Amino acid sequence: MAGTEQLIAAVRREQWPQRTACTDWTVRDLVNHLVGGDRLFASVLSDEAPPVGNFQRPQNNDQLGDSPVTAYRGAAGALLAAFRQPGVLEKIITVPAGTMPGRVAVHLRLTETLVHGWDLARANGDAVPYRDDIAEQELAFTRAQLGKVPPGRRPFAPPQPAAEEAPA
Repeated sequence: MAGTEQLIAAVRREQWPQRTACTDWTVRDLVNHLVGGDRLFASVLSDEAPPVGNFQRPQNNDQLGDSPVTAYRGAAGALLAAFRQPGVLEKIITVPAGTMPGRVAVHLRLTETLVHGWDLARANGDAVPYRDDIAEQELAFTRAQLGKVPPGRRPFAPPQPAAEEAPA
């Protein structure tokens, strides 16, 4: 999450309205989606009422206010604190993505952070700050999980071709 925070901190004023690889979203929408998702999972994992909003349509639900970096830092901190709670990895939670154990929720949030951090880096011309071994671990997990989801219900566009030697 620190790498994503660095990417967000590096966004210049003129970059916030730029489009990302998530073609319906600007840079601000994408960061808003990350913050909303982290807040949602943190609240559900902590048995608190989830925040109101549709995080798949971040344009309609501002989570960033005047300081996107502060909003991301707070949401990521709350999520990490929620994942540190005793027994949370075995806890069964229900979020818009479905019902899952906390252990799966960790992977889901990490994958969201990596994927959208990559989107953010590409949109702004920054280097991707993630370790290859973590990206490979989450790619393997995500492929296995998506294999269980019918194609019409998957949250991502179809995989895109990449060079054999490309990192995860």
